[in-house]
Amino acid sequence: MSPAPSSHTPPTPKGKKWWIAGASLLAILIIAWRLHSASHNGAHRHGDTPPAVAVAAAHRANMPIVLQLLGTVVPVANVTITPRVSGHILAVYYQEGQHVHRGDVLELIDPRPYEATLHQYQGTLAADRAQLAKARVDSGRYQRLIKQNSTSAMLARDQEFTVEQLEGQVAFDEANVRNAELNLMYCHITAPVDGRVGIRALDIGNYVTVGQSGGLTTLTQMQPISVIFTLPQNNLPEVQEQLNSHPSLTVEAWSSDNTHKLATGTVNALDSQIDTSTGTVRLRGIFPNEDERLFPNEFVNAHLLVQTIQNALLVPSNAVQTGPDGQFVYVIEKDMTAAVHPVKLGQSDDNNSVILSGVAEGDRIVTDGINHLRPGSKVTIAAGPADATTTHP
Repeated sequence: MSPAPSSHTPPTPKGKKWWIAGASLLAILIIAWRLHSASHNGAHRHGDTPPAVAVAAAHRANMPIVLQLLGTVVPVANVTITPRVSGHILAVYYQEGQHVHRGDVLELIDPRPYEATLHQYQGTLAADRAQLAKARVDSGRYQRLIKQNSTSAMLARDQEFTVEQLEGQVAFDEANVRNAELNLMYCHITAPVDGRVGIRALDIGNYVTVGQSGGLTTLTQMQPISVIFTLPQNNLPEVQEQLNSHPSLTVEAWSSDNTHKLATGTVNALDSQIDTSTGTVRLRGIFPNEDERLFPNEFVNAHLLVQTIQNALLVPSNAVQTGPDGQFVYVIEKDMTAAVHPVKLGQSDDNNSVILSGVAEGDRIVTDGINHLRPGSKVTIAAGPADATTTHP
């Protein structure tokens, strides 16, 4: 019996397997090389593109030197209204928050006891004046009698002393009358200055005494009003120099967040000494405050105009850089390369800096994109609002 034919498939040769693996590996290497080459070429092409920068032209203009200082609104006059006589409040003639003028009657303390005292002193004065008049007549009579040897010199002298005594009594009575008149006048509490009346402390019917604790109300002068602000001692010489050569300096009061201006005033005096704890000196700015936008005890920012530098050469402050050798700016040359120009600065603020040397009027100064620059780097000028300054310095 012959054996059955076998159904087993012969195995794949080993060489064929290695050929398939090699082809796959080669394909992977080719794809990786192409990706790397494309990335390298892209980066190379990107590196050939000069960086874009923003520029502004160095130009001449007037440069105001403004110091920003912290201040507090302080009334020129702030009066606590207190009674000068004791008694019951009979009437109140103002409304809380009302504006009053100097001399206006604010409150009335019951005047009747003081009227009675005044009448009493006036009666005593009248009686003593009559006695003085009689004593003077008697003294004149004694002087005629002594010339006729009809009376003694002692009696005549005694009568003169009586006249002098009554003259002193009359002077005392007159002082009592004036004092009673003052007390009667003090019953009418008047405003010592123009201003705004605060919250009333006591109402009608309350009994008050001389020097009442806390007073009856407060009266604050609103127009004009002042701002007290502090100046660092390092800025004192330039401010003092300007005050010595000008009658006053302009100061603006800005809101506490420094976003909008409230009022404009003047400064004409410094305090007499520096505060050793803070190293500052106080100044007072006077503001008309016609619209009463400045309110007592309000915190404000004071912008003090110290001086204005005429026809100064200016560049944006953000263009000025500091390096190992000092301050410098990047200037775009005619061949569109960036050149480093060391500069000497004068006064500066948040927007502009005064250039004393190192830059000429009309030079194109780099204001943005500085981090990508090196001396001699090729650049392009980005289109934008900054270009306007290059065309119209």
